[in-house]
Amino acid sequence: MLAPVLLAGLLVAAIPNVGDTAPDFTVKDTDGKVYILSELVKQGPVIVAFFPKAFTGGCTKELKAYTARHADIEKLQGRVLAFSTDDAETLKRFKAELKAPFPFIPDPDGKVVEAYDVKMPLVTVSKRYTFVVGEGRKVLKVDSGGDAIDPAGAITSCSQGKPATPPATKEPSPAPEAKP
Repeated sequence: MLAPVLLAGLLVAAIPNVGDTAPDFTVKDTDGKVYILSELVKQGPVIVAFFPKAFTGGCTKELKAYTARHADIEKLQGRVLAFSTDDAETLKRFKAELKAPFPFIPDPDGKVVEAYDVKMPLVTVSKRYTFVVGEGRKVLKVDSGGDAIDPAGAITSCSQGKPATPPATKEPSPAPEAKP
């Protein structure tokens, strides 16, 4: 009896994979500015970076790397949204310490973390995951764990997220003549 319920729960919340449609969200950053994913992706790719805890070694290394490579992301018309279940004040201090030029999004209730199914078991803390989301909220790249600390793959994937120019239409070739 419990197995169908557990299976249903697994099917409802699954980590988005490449090619999937990323869950939409409307969130506020540490300064109160509102971000809506479905609107942001119309302007270029969005790197949705979930990190476990502010001021910890891996998270500091990851977000320093995004700060150092921010100009590369902007050249590709991309942007970074850094999510944590830390409260707004903690994230505000962390962002200031790193001199990060991108928004930090507090998710203390874990709503977005749960929508992306990246919540650690038993605690409301995010696992380390990075999603590059392109036009139409299509997931272009997913990194997790140690791979998510280095932004190189996410930055490379931003070049795939720009609106594509439609291919030039070509006149259809005439059908070959039938031989008698």
